[in-house]
Amino acid sequence: MFIDKVKIYIKSGNGGNGAVSFHTEKYVPNGGPDGGDGGKGGDVVFIADDSLNTLNDFHYAKHFRAENGGNGGPKRSSGKQGKDLVITVPTGTVVKDFETGRIITDMFEAGKPFVVLKGGRGGKGNNHFKTSKRQAPHFSQTGEKTLEREVVLELKTIADVGLIGFPNVGKSTLLSVISEARPKIANYHFTTLSPNLGVVKHFDNSFVVADIPGLIEGASDGMGLGHDFLRHIERTRCLVHVLDVSGEEGRDPYADWLKINAELKAYSPVLAERPQIVAANKMDMPMAEENLRALREKLPGVVIVPIIAVLAEGVDVLLAETEKLVASLPPLKPLEYEPFEYETPDKDGFEVKNEGEGIFTVSGGLMEQLGRRVVLDDYESFSFFQKMLRQRGVISALRKAGAKDGDTVLIGDIEFDFVD
Repeated sequence: MFIDKVKIYIKSGNGGNGAVSFHTEKYVPNGGPDGGDGGKGGDVVFIADDSLNTLNDFHYAKHFRAENGGNGGPKRSSGKQGKDLVITVPTGTVVKDFETGRIITDMFEAGKPFVVLKGGRGGKGNNHFKTSKRQAPHFSQTGEKTLEREVVLELKTIADVGLIGFPNVGKSTLLSVISEARPKIANYHFTTLSPNLGVVKHFDNSFVVADIPGLIEGASDGMGLGHDFLRHIERTRCLVHVLDVSGEEGRDPYADWLKINAELKAYSPVLAERPQIVAANKMDMPMAEENLRALREKLPGVVIVPIIAVLAEGVDVLLAETEKLVASLPPLKPLEYEPFEYETPDKDGFEVKNEGEGIFTVSGGLMEQLGRRVVLDDYESFSFFQKMLRQRGVISALRKAGAKDGDTVLIGDIEFDFVD
């Protein structure tokens, strides 16, 4: 089983809660508040690894959560920071937001970490809320809670050269001859069910070749292996189009050329413009020479190299032509995209909504921040909350929205009566 696209769920760690504590020491009366801050939650970090070539590890493990931050303690002791969650993926994996389909990051470079989700901030301990009038605050701030996100991992193989062509034309055989790769080879269609990578060394130079599973007519519409493997050609700098010039299966090599290129164009016009070299395979079979002459006449200007892959004949010429083409092309680059980032709530924004029947709701980033400091059964805490509502203009906004004495105000899980 080969998996190159999967949806997973990720969540960074919640921030730890701030502590409510008071300094106690012999001969030190009224030591004052000394509650420590909560620790930051762990981040969700992605990192690429060249040794991986599939997303199979994510077939059963779907949920990934970073460690929460620890709670604060007495003596202004800060809580432990949550451990980051590091998710290792194959090099070339594109991480997308499931809901929008936009790209978060392209894991193009091995070993380079990328933070997809940041952990929640820790809450402040009660020592931060001491004032000249409030000497002993019995409340602290809770840690910031984070949301679970759905992301799609999509592997796009990174290679200099892509081997393309109909099934059973000899791509896997050619890859096994020119590199140390040992793909499965058999005399039936769709022997190759996953891209195989091989490093080709030609004199002092080397380049990476990917054997792309056999395309068929209609692949761009999902026929056969369809889109599942067309995406792997997107990364390549050039293509080696392997054609069976023997015609032993009743196919015309030129017709095969047209069909495969039509599928590439239907999938991506940019992909169809990739430079190509034709490897005319199975030259030891009857009718091969005649078909090769006809192919050269119909494809003037295209580099066509006759080979017998199974005997490695003509392979040196093919490698020389391929190396020359690769050297003339710009190096591989990551995808060009506008990075998607998950929004962080506006700490100062809020919205008042009249729900009817004397009920008003207030939501927004400011409410989330203030709500983290409220202890409903603590008079000082709730007084502090109401004071901040007045200072930040929430009470005025409620009044403008039509709130009157005795109406109900809902802020998250907090419910109280409006008093003008």
